[in-house]
Amino acid sequence: MLDILYRDDHLIAIDKPAGLLVHRSDIDRHETRFAVQLLRDQIGRRVQPVHRLDRGTSGVLLFAFAAEVTRELSARFEAGEVHKTYLAVVRGWPAPAGRIEHALSPMPEPAEGAHVRGGAQAAVTDFRRLATIELPFAVDRYPAARYALMALTPQSGRRHQLRRHMKHIAHPIIGDATHGKGMHNRFFQQQFDCGRMLLAAVALTLRHPVSGAPLAIRSAPGGAFADLLERFGWAAAARAA
Repeated sequence: MLDILYRDDHLIAIDKPAGLLVHRSDIDRHETRFAVQLLRDQIGRRVQPVHRLDRGTSGVLLFAFAAEVTRELSARFEAGEVHKTYLAVVRGWPAPAGRIEHALSPMPEPAEGAHVRGGAQAAVTDFRRLATIELPFAVDRYPAARYALMALTPQSGRRHQLRRHMKHIAHPIIGDATHGKGMHNRFFQQQFDCGRMLLAAVALTLRHPVSGAPLAIRSAPGGAFADLLERFGWAAAARAA
């Protein structure tokens, strides 16, 4: 059963687990479980996703019941009128706060082949460092390993934006097999039994597309992510993000 975070006559939001695809994709042609189909089966009603989360990312995922609401919300996401907050665990200790302005080349969907047309697109991410830890393990070339809990707020919606931006500033997200660093990913899997990507969409704020009322939908990381937050003493900082 999917955890439903919000529902009314027009919208429904779930807490997407890490590892679940939003819809059928060539990312894994053998996969048979998708958020869209699972939610349709659970509530007995057709739904349409209005934005996406990567397979490895957990958290708030919003759907609409009607095509016109889907179009309206998709346009608002594209226009940057929806405020999104993510929690991430990254390698190293980034600055306490900052903005990443780094254009990103379009990434093809798996079905599109190896190339897509068009140059780099403007992309902006704001970040805040919420907590840090130093562990007595020589994971990399240093005698101790440093990690940080971050609040990330994308101001644009490029594919893998947060993952690529954190790599760009040399603080990749733990568990990111594509843009991260393998030795740190393996360390978290072996030392903390945490093999997932440590990126979660924890808040979505927007104006309701029908009533116009402010709407804020929140979730909290679960499973191995939540266990790690407790272990590192970061749970309170995560809740305050």
